[in-house]
Amino acid sequence: MVRIGMFLGERYEILEKIGSGGMSDVYRAKDHKLNRDVAVKVLKQEFNSDKTFVGKFRTEAHAAACLSHPNIVHVFDVGDEDELHYIVMEIVEGITLKTYIAKKGKLEIRETIGIAMQVAQGIEAAHEQHIVHRDIKPQNIIISRDGKVKVTDFGIAKAATTETITSNTMGSVHYISPEQARGGYCDERSDIYSLGITMYEMLTGRVPFEGDSAVSVALLHIQGEMVPPREYDPMIPVSLEKIVLKCTQKKPELRYRSVTELIGDLKRALMTPNEDFVRMNVINSDGPTRVMSQDEVNQIRDEAGRGGMDDTEMLEPLDDYDDMEEEERYQLDYDDDEMLPLDDEEDEEYEEGKKSDKVYTIVGIVVAVVIVLLALFVLGKTFGLFDFSGKKNNKETTAESDATEVPMPNLLGKTVAEAEEELAKLDLEMKLSYSESNDYEEGQIMEQEFAEGSSVKRHTVVKLTVSKGTTETQVPTDLIGMTKEQATKALHEAFLEPEFDEIFSDDVEEGKVAKVTPGVGSKCTIGDKVTVYLSKGPETKTTEVPDVLGKTESQARSALEGANLQVGSVTEDYSEEYDVGQVMNQSVRGGSTVEEGTKVNLVISMGKKEEEKVTMPGILGLDAAGAQAQLEAAGLKLGAIGKKDSNEEIGQVIDAEYTEGTELKPGTTVNIWVSRGPKEEPTTAPTTAPTEAPTQPSGTDPTENSGTPEGNLPDQPAQ
Repeated sequence: MVRIGMFLGERYEILEKIGSGGMSDVYRAKDHKLNRDVAVKVLKQEFNSDKTFVGKFRTEAHAAACLSHPNIVHVFDVGDEDELHYIVMEIVEGITLKTYIAKKGKLEIRETIGIAMQVAQGIEAAHEQHIVHRDIKPQNIIISRDGKVKVTDFGIAKAATTETITSNTMGSVHYISPEQARGGYCDERSDIYSLGITMYEMLTGRVPFEGDSAVSVALLHIQGEMVPPREYDPMIPVSLEKIVLKCTQKKPELRYRSVTELIGDLKRALMTPNEDFVRMNVINSDGPTRVMSQDEVNQIRDEAGRGGMDDTEMLEPLDDYDDMEEEERYQLDYDDDEMLPLDDEEDEEYEEGKKSDKVYTIVGIVVAVVIVLLALFVLGKTFGLFDFSGKKNNKETTAESDATEVPMPNLLGKTVAEAEEELAKLDLEMKLSYSESNDYEEGQIMEQEFAEGSSVKRHTVVKLTVSKGTTETQVPTDLIGMTKEQATKALHEAFLEPEFDEIFSDDVEEGKVAKVTPGVGSKCTIGDKVTVYLSKGPETKTTEVPDVLGKTESQARSALEGANLQVGSVTEDYSEEYDVGQVMNQSVRGGSTVEEGTKVNLVISMGKKEEEKVTMPGILGLDAAGAQAQLEAAGLKLGAIGKKDSNEEIGQVIDAEYTEGTELKPGTTVNIWVSRGPKEEPTTAPTTAPTEAPTQPSGTDPTENSGTPEGNLPDQPAQ
């Protein structure tokens, strides 16, 4: 029993159940080896003991695993574990075509053709491996979120061989081919019929046959008349209606001979939808119309009763695709058709009866032929029609030889229908193959087995190669600026496959196409991949700021612009450190990481600032107050005031620390000396009168420039 959280193959962790069919359940699982989500289809337990079903389940896996195509859901792995038989496959984020049709009512013409072509390409890949799907229907066609169409569920697919497929398992009854409904021979043309019914539903929003039961619908497929699509919608092009009608002919030989031929007409319908180019196949219709016998009707009813025509069981359908939020996840509901075991005894009895009838028929035919030959022999002998002498007339022999051989006509450039008609006149048959060609239009004969004029025996099967048309297409020229959805649609219409990536762009709005590789207008081969780059908007680029200190202004500009930065304001200032003309300061420190385009301001050095000088004024002969005023006017300060003996008037400045005219720094302190009068004569023993130290003027520091004794002044004032 499968449980949520269990592992299969020590690799696939079961996460949730997402679908159920007649013979299997489908789970979302985590592939821990490749770190991705997958779908795991597990055979139901009630079928584990049935070797027929287990074998069929494995056959499905092997059949699907050999198919690798963008329009087919991929099968990754198959395994058995503890009586659990499972298949691991791709999980597709999207919705079924059935849900899409239900949401839109009916599809537009170009959209219908585009979807039909992708489905047909997937079926074509299967047919090339001799695999017939046998259950083509909208429920088994998935439209992914990026617009890719994928065919899924090869649950009743079977390798197409030369043997008649006698399985009573049928596809969904609304899309089943007449031969499947009868339980008769089923080949690639059965898939073409079902695809035709699917196209009918896309164009009209309805299936062509409805009934009260599966049996009644099956009978309509066999002998009912289909209402032409244009009666529901006159806007449907004639060519597209004919394509649908040709696909859904009751007799397989009247349908397209291959999906490749169908794809050719779909391409042409896309380019010239209003052109009436579809050629309907014609066979001898002189025989009377045959109505099904009651026994055949009962046989179909019996097979329906065995469950072969029940609709696939599904989980709840997804909500409307367009109404879902972007971040919501979509998953594919994988489904199987009901497949119940057949009564082996009944089958054997039925087959035995058929064999007995066939033996009696063959014996009767042989006896009749022998009687006819004997009668002819007797008549010929009687009337001399046969010459038994052993002698041959050369002319008669030549005439007989000419009658059995015909000249091979030139069929190159003709359509298949024209070639078939011309060969039929000569009692020749044809076998078709298909190849790409740039010289012949699609549908034309491009090669023939026998050269024109060659002698070919009547009833020879002539091999002809039909052109699939040119493989060349062009990248649409208007992709730039489109949304992802618009670009996907445009490329699909050009038969190209988009792959998406992202780039920064200063010119294109975020989320829209900024670039494609190969470029717009480039010639490509149909099916090529085109890389579409969606804009992420302008890129925020960063750069490292260079250190430009000590460089000249021009050098600094080159360095900054080389780093995709801008030079802002440029000013000048004095600097003790940098020479004139060098950058002494930058507004953003070197080594910093900033956005490209950032402005960096520069300050250029003017060199060292020269010292300002003031001139020492003349203050001798002034009193202390006058000297102070003169010094301050010159930008100097009055220092200490000392006294000396002098014959000058008391209080008059008689000396200064600096002589008049000396260049001094602004603010220099100047000490001065004033007179204290003449020296008095001593009345007693002579002594030397001391010189008074200068007194600190009011408002000055008394410790600064104290007076020195007379005779101790420096020869030169301090500079």
